[in-house]
Amino acid sequence: MKKLLKSFCFITTLLVSSVIYADDAYTLNAGDQLSISVWNEDALQREVVILPDGTVSFPLAGQLKAQGQSVYDLENELKTKLSEFISDPVVNVTVNAVSGNTIHILGKVLRPGSFSMSQPLDAMQALSLAGGLNTFAEENNIIILRRNGEKQQILPVHYARIKKGQSLETNVMLKSGDVIIIP
Repeated sequence: MKKLLKSFCFITTLLVSSVIYADDAYTLNAGDQLSISVWNEDALQREVVILPDGTVSFPLAGQLKAQGQSVYDLENELKTKLSEFISDPVVNVTVNAVSGNTIHILGKVLRPGSFSMSQPLDAMQALSLAGGLNTFAEENNIIILRRNGEKQQILPVHYARIKKGQSLETNVMLKSGDVIIIP
């Protein structure tokens, strides 16, 4: 009975952690380094880098769009493509390095520059990575430039209000390629 209870607890923990993981699934970006393997197929073990156009190339599957997808989505797409050649393929994609997940912080911070995001970050966390605002920064004029395809979007960050617990909706989650400008 104890073994059954331990097994039940273990399986429940796995299920809960997979649901949590699915909500916070990492989005692949150009420059990310991946390992792709197909179980029982030694010829289909590859390390690849997502190209600047957002694609990866894999034998039998060809060019696949990887940028903007989760690891799970890419695994499923590979499985679909490979199933034309292999009966019920088991595909595993692992992120080795998140080289492409970068934001840029410009202006009146202590350490301006480009920063790799290894986990989801909001605007305030990113400003903290850059050492915070310097004394001459205009706290109410901070913006995020975000590219959506061919267009750019401007998102205001009301730093002074966020510090007071107001305008929290302007403390947006960052995406790869975002540029934060602090005048």
